[in-house]
Amino acid sequence: MILSASRRTDIPSYYSEWFMNRLKEGYVLTRNPMNYHQIRRIELNPVNIECIVLWSKDPLNMMKYLPEIDGMGYKYYFQFTLTPYGREIERYIRDKEELVDTFQKLSGMIGKDRVVWRYDPVILNDQLTVQYHAEQFERLCRQLQGYTGTCNISFCDIYKKLSKEAKEHVIWPISGQQMDQVAEILVAIAGNYNIELRACCEKKDLANAGIGPAACIDRELIEKICGHPVQAKADKSQREGCSCIQSTDLGVYNTCRHGCIYCYASHSDKSIKQNCLRHNPQAPILIGEE
Repeated sequence: MILSASRRTDIPSYYSEWFMNRLKEGYVLTRNPMNYHQIRRIELNPVNIECIVLWSKDPLNMMKYLPEIDGMGYKYYFQFTLTPYGREIERYIRDKEELVDTFQKLSGMIGKDRVVWRYDPVILNDQLTVQYHAEQFERLCRQLQGYTGTCNISFCDIYKKLSKEAKEHVIWPISGQQMDQVAEILVAIAGNYNIELRACCEKKDLANAGIGPAACIDRELIEKICGHPVQAKADKSQREGCSCIQSTDLGVYNTCRHGCIYCYASHSDKSIKQNCLRHNPQAPILIGEE
């Protein structure tokens, strides 16, 4: 089994103590997001859990636990999202230069192959122009050169739950022509810094720009980390264009406090506050009681 921690919330940033407690206890409970009363128990041990995929915009709080996780025998890697946006878009994120430093230190701890950079999502509007992304992406590539070998990008989708303000003033529709233009520029920049660029869940084929499909739950990378083949099948539950293999997600929607206005997993500040009040680091389940 592969654990995803998590597509739905930033466990390394906000719930690392809870996560470590679950590894020590040897089990975790997860609630079906579509059926509140359906709870599943998962046995946590390195035999049952082949690999853990840790998703984060700020994994600093988790890093102190990594030697202990290593000692337990778990295999893992990080999907580290790092964008150039300010707090008008990512409202409660730490200073980006501090996050670059965190990225570099994490890579130094576990190796660059186990830290996948996500420049995600690409947002275009009258201020976040193609030129803006070219300049900012190159700056980040320069800072992350040697600290990662892979960067996954995706273009921002306009979800129904996005606020009217976000749709009208920040997140504009992106044409296929714009995608091609951005892709060609970014792949050329990434190549200059020995970083492979991939595209996540894009319906548009970007192969002509030299960009292949990304897999966040990546069979090839997991098998490299584990040192043996994994039996997981393609994950049919994800959206069209996803290349991931099957995993079990430990997260809960409306629990991430980063406040990113483009987020598909958090759409209500009130719900986030209420859910966070129901979090107990000692509980077997992330939010509430079993």
